[in-house]
Amino acid sequence: MRTARELAQHLGAKLTGDGGLQVSGVAGAASAMAEDLIYVEAERYAGEAETSAASCVVVKEGIRVPGKTNLEVKDAKLAFAKAAAILLSKETKEPGIHSSAIVSAKARVAKSASIGPFAVVEEGAEIGDGSTVGAYCFIGKGARIGQQCRLHPRVTVYAGVSIGNGTEIHAGSVLGAPGFGYVYGEGVYWKFPQVGKLEIGEDVEIGANTTVDRGSLGTTRIGRGVKVDNLVQIAHNVEIGEHSVIASQTGISGSSRLGSRVVVGGQVGIADHCEIEDGAILGAQAGIPTGKKIRRGQIVWGTPARPLVKFKEQYGWFGRLPELAERVKELEKRSSGE
Repeated sequence: MRTARELAQHLGAKLTGDGGLQVSGVAGAASAMAEDLIYVEAERYAGEAETSAASCVVVKEGIRVPGKTNLEVKDAKLAFAKAAAILLSKETKEPGIHSSAIVSAKARVAKSASIGPFAVVEEGAEIGDGSTVGAYCFIGKGARIGQQCRLHPRVTVYAGVSIGNGTEIHAGSVLGAPGFGYVYGEGVYWKFPQVGKLEIGEDVEIGANTTVDRGSLGTTRIGRGVKVDNLVQIAHNVEIGEHSVIASQTGISGSSRLGSRVVVGGQVGIADHCEIEDGAILGAQAGIPTGKKIRRGQIVWGTPARPLVKFKEQYGWFGRLPELAERVKELEKRSSGE
């Protein structure tokens, strides 16, 4: 529970209305209760906010919602997210090890950590202060879980994986499995060694049923603040820079490198040994061929990926192909004298 005045101070917002108003949660305008916070980022949504039961609203500069306590900011959606971070406290688990968990005597588990039912923690593993390991999780030998991490149920962390402070891993994810690496010879496929490491930075979030492979001989690295959606595959030796975001069903092949603040849309396919420079944007279902470099800040789309302007031009012509085919047929008839 916070007052509108406390939220305004936290957000650096201009307050208009009742500063003592109590705010306890967040919601959409249609479903909000009186103590919920809502937001308006465009004038066309102001009417819906005005009729909402919510008493407090975050608004973009220049917008006012009559009859409400207004918190005026430059970026309403960002401010709303920041407010939610302090209004919605995450569920906390009681510290301790559940009686059904199997924890090696040689593991190091902080007293303030929580280990859930049927979890397994092998020897040499470390779990830091305030971290939560959910039911049925597996933490392999020598793995390191930092402070204030949260592993939801059935997360598998292979041996030797390192996870930085404040990172959240959602249910069913598998971290540090061997990569897909084979050498063909003498009529069969020989497994190439997958004995490297996986290092996940601080404040990372990895979605449900996502897989991140360990390096083959080197290290797979996920940088600080990276956000990965559900059902993403990240292969061996991949490096992802700080604060990049990757949407669902994307596949990143081995030894590719993504810079900082890269945006990857859904169902993107990145082949091996690609380089995606800082700030690049890969549109949904884009295909990046082996060894391709996407330049800093470039926006690409399509398969194979090409600059967005070029993609739009080519796609426009593609949509007119039936009409163009008829015109060609007509010209052929005229030229043949039919």
